[in-house]
Amino acid sequence: MSTPTPVLSFSPVVLSVPGRPVDLQVRVTAPATGTNLPVILLSHGHGPSNNLSSLNGYAPLANLWAAHGFIVIQPTHLTSRTLTHLVADAPGAPDFWRSRAEDMTHILDRLDVIERTVPQLAGRIDPTKIALAGHSFGGFTAALLLGAGLTDPDTGKLVHLAEPRIKAGVLLAAPGRGGEAFNGPMAQQWPIIGAVDFSTMTTPALIVAGDKDDPHHFTDMGPDWHTDPYTLAPAPKTLLTLFDAEHGLGGIAGYDAAETTDENPERVTALAHLTASYLHTQLHPGAPTWQTACEALLAGPDPVGQAESK
Repeated sequence: MSTPTPVLSFSPVVLSVPGRPVDLQVRVTAPATGTNLPVILLSHGHGPSNNLSSLNGYAPLANLWAAHGFIVIQPTHLTSRTLTHLVADAPGAPDFWRSRAEDMTHILDRLDVIERTVPQLAGRIDPTKIALAGHSFGGFTAALLLGAGLTDPDTGKLVHLAEPRIKAGVLLAAPGRGGEAFNGPMAQQWPIIGAVDFSTMTTPALIVAGDKDDPHHFTDMGPDWHTDPYTLAPAPKTLLTLFDAEHGLGGIAGYDAAETTDENPERVTALAHLTASYLHTQLHPGAPTWQTACEALLAGPDPVGQAESK
C-alpha cells in the first residue's frame, strides 16, 4: 500500500431524492492529494448508538482507507437512529432494505454533484473504479448490490438490486443464510435477514467474519453463519476469518465506542489494511497488494486471522 497521506472529510453533502422521506446525506472522506482515485461506498449497520449508524460512524475504517488512496462515501440510511423520529411511518419502515440499496445507486448517479460540492475533490474521482463495503446490516445491503437475490416478504417475489458499476465488495460481519438455520429468537421479528439468496452474488467480494462473532439471536449455527456469503456465493470470493473477533471486529464502527465488545485497535488497523489491499488488487488487476498484505498480517508467529479463496 502507499504511504498514508492526510485526509479531508466533508459532510453533509445533501442529495435530494424524489420520493425519499428525507434528503440523502453523505460524508466524503478523501486523501488530500492524488488523482484518478477509486471510490468505496460504505454502508453502516444498526447498533445501540445514535450516530454510529449514520454518516458519522466508521471513522476508523474511512480514515485509513482514505489515507491509502480511496475516496470513501458514507450515506445515512433511513434505518439510522438519527432519523427514526422522522421516518418511523414511512413506506419500507423499519427495515428500509430496498431504500438502503437504492441509496448507493443514487450516490453513483450523482458522483458529479458530489465531486463539485466537496472542496478540492473536482477531477480526482475515477468513476470506473467503484467498490462497496458494509458492516452487519450494511453487509446485507452490500450483498444485494453485489448480486444476491431477495424474496420480498410482502410480495413473495424474488428481487434483484445488483449495481453493475460496483466492481468489488467487502462484507463485514454480514448476516448468513435463512431457511431452517434461521431459527433464533430474532428470526421471526426480522424475517428480511433470512430472505437472501447468495447463489447469484457474482461480483468479486471479500467476506470478513470474526471467529467469536456468535449470532445466537438469529441462528444456532454459531460464528460460521457469518461465513455463508462466502460458502453459498459463486466464485470469485475470498474469506478472511479474524481470530478472537466479535461482531464489532475490534471496533470498526467508531473510535472508543463503548458498545464494542472486543476493542482491539491493532485488529482494526490490520483489517483496514487488508480490506484496502483486497479492493486495490480487485480494482487494479495484477497488483500484488493483497498478497503482500496477507504475507505481512496473516503469516508469521502471531497472525490476525486466516484467508482462503475460491
